[in-house]
Amino acid sequence: MKAGWLPRVTTLLVLVFFYLPILILVLGSFNTSRTIGVRGDFTLQWYVRLVRDRNVMEALSTSLQIGAVVTLLSTVLGTVAALALHRFRTRMQRIHYGLVYAPVVVPDVLMGISLLLFFASVGFRLGRASIVLAHVTFCLSYVALVVLARLQEFDETLMEAAYDLGATRTQAVVRVLLPLLGPGILAGALLAFTISLDDFVITFFVAGPGATTLPISVYSMIRYGRPPVIYALSTVLIALTFVSVWMVQRATQRRTPA
Repeated sequence: MKAGWLPRVTTLLVLVFFYLPILILVLGSFNTSRTIGVRGDFTLQWYVRLVRDRNVMEALSTSLQIGAVVTLLSTVLGTVAALALHRFRTRMQRIHYGLVYAPVVVPDVLMGISLLLFFASVGFRLGRASIVLAHVTFCLSYVALVVLARLQEFDETLMEAAYDLGATRTQAVVRVLLPLLGPGILAGALLAFTISLDDFVITFFVAGPGATTLPISVYSMIRYGRPPVIYALSTVLIALTFVSVWMVQRATQRRTPA
């Protein structure tokens, strides 16, 4: 065995640790047995039950709708925040950075309790609107950090060249800045949608009656014992995630200049 065997073996073990549970879960969704450790025949009955489960479908629809709104708002606000942090250098810059980083490092439980107390103190009714506002508060931070990292690699001379060629500020932003920031903005939007769709702790605190998201529904299913349906649902979400990541990679490769 060559001298470089240790990094390769370590990498292989890490990959197995990450992806073996996912593989077992996927295989369990096609197993007739309700227990993953018991081998059964191939079946699609859990997917049929998943489609017929009205509660799960409603929760999935709620999560997708909330995720779409949160992604749109977070992408716009996060991109604007990143542009402001990158362009304006003031004495309060550290405070501004702290405000952006805070939702990323603050524990979810603390943020959930704080948002719940805030909504209760102002008399804001808990429901879909409260979930959207809560998700935007931390999703825009992720978008801002991703776009800000892209801005740090941006060549400012391109904007100056656009001005020298007669472009207005709006034309330079639309035709030069935004296309070059497109991959970062798209990656931030995907990250915001994924985090919003996956969030449980904060949503658990701020969700009101009639606003059951998919993670909360899955939690209820686990409590009342319907694991095979959860396996099928997880497999579908994993497939959608891989397809989404593949589409974003294709889009960013096309937009990234050679």
